[in-house]
Amino acid sequence: MPHPAYEAFDALASRSGYQLVDPPILQPAGLFLDLLGEDMRRRAFLTTDAEGREFCLRPDFTIPVSLHHLEAVKAGGVGAYAYRGPVFRFRTDGPSEFLQAGFENFGRNDKPAADAEMLAIALEAAGDLGLAQPDIRMGDAGIVTAMLDALDLPPVWRRRLTSDLRRSKDLDEDLARLGSAAPKNGAAAYAGFLAALEGSDPGSARAAVADLLSIAGIQPIGGRSVDEIADRFLEQAALSSGLGVDADKVAITRRIFAVSGDPDGASAELRAIAGEARLDLNAALDAFDERTGFFAARDIDVGAIKFATGFGRRLDYYTGFVFELTDPAEPEAAARVGGGRYDQLMAQLGAAEAVPAVGCSIWLDRFGGDA
Repeated sequence: MPHPAYEAFDALASRSGYQLVDPPILQPAGLFLDLLGEDMRRRAFLTTDAEGREFCLRPDFTIPVSLHHLEAVKAGGVGAYAYRGPVFRFRTDGPSEFLQAGFENFGRNDKPAADAEMLAIALEAAGDLGLAQPDIRMGDAGIVTAMLDALDLPPVWRRRLTSDLRRSKDLDEDLARLGSAAPKNGAAAYAGFLAALEGSDPGSARAAVADLLSIAGIQPIGGRSVDEIADRFLEQAALSSGLGVDADKVAITRRIFAVSGDPDGASAELRAIAGEARLDLNAALDAFDERTGFFAARDIDVGAIKFATGFGRRLDYYTGFVFELTDPAEPEAAARVGGGRYDQLMAQLGAAEAVPAVGCSIWLDRFGGDA
C-alpha cells in the first residue's frame, strides 16, 4: 500500500517541474563504497553475484538518480528529478529498511538560485508532511575549502578538517592538535611502521600496505580499500613526525570555524576575519551572499536560518551549501530533511567534467505514518 504522503509529494514534484524516477533497488556496491564515505560503508547491505561482483541494496537515492541523469542526457543538460521508495542501511534509531523521498537538480549554472529553490522545495515538502516551521541548520563546505586554500594548510590537515566537517565530530579535538600535531597514544603501537612510511610517496605506501595485508591474509571487502588504509597510515606518519601549523594560522582557523548565526551576520563576521587575516574569501562569500538574497526572494526567513561554519553532513560528496530541517519540538532528534550541493559527483561517476548539482532527501518515516 502506498505511503499516505506519496500523493502530496507527487503533486509537489509535478508543480515544481521535477520528473519522478524509480532507480533499481540493487546497485553496484563499488560506487557507494567509494563515494559515500566510511560511515555508509559500515551500514550498507552487501551481496555478491555468482561471478564475485559486489552489489548492495540501495542505501541512498542520490547516486542512482545521478547515474540515471548521466545515462539520460550524458551529463550535458539540465535535469530535475524526484523519487520516493525504500532504501536500506543499518540504523540505530529505526528500522534498516525505510522510505525516503527527495529531489535532485543537475546542470544549472545559476547555483545560488538553484540552492535557494532546493531549500524552498524542502520547506514546502516538510510543510506538506506536517512540519510547518522547522529549524533550518545550514553550512557551506565551499567556504571551508576556500579557507583551507587561502591558509595553505598541509594536506594532512586539509584532509582531517574536511573529514571532521563531514562527520560533524572530532573538530574541537583536531583544532586543539593543529599547532602541535602531537601523535595520539595509539600511534605508539605501530611507531616503527609509521617511521618507515614517513616521507613515502602514496604509491610506495599503498604497495607496502598491500604487502602487509597479504602477509596477514587480510582482504578488505566492503570496507576501507587498500588505498584508503595506506592514506590513513601516511596521515598518521605525518602527524607522528610533529607536522604542526603556524600559531597564527591555527588562531584564524579556530575563529572561522567558530562563526555561527544567521547568514547575514555570519557573512559579515567571516568577511571581517578574512580582512584582518588578509585571506581572499571574496568569491566564496559573494556566492554565499547571493544565495541569501535568493532565499529572501523566495520568502524564506533568513533570520531564522542557523548557519555554522563547522556544520557539515556525513556524506563525502558534498562540496558547498548543506542544510538540514529538524523539528524544534525535538531538537535532539534526527533531521527530517537534509541535502546540499555536490558538484563533483557526476565527474566521479564518469561525466567528462564537473556538473552543478544540488538535492535533498526526506525521511518519510520520521514524519509519522499519518502525515
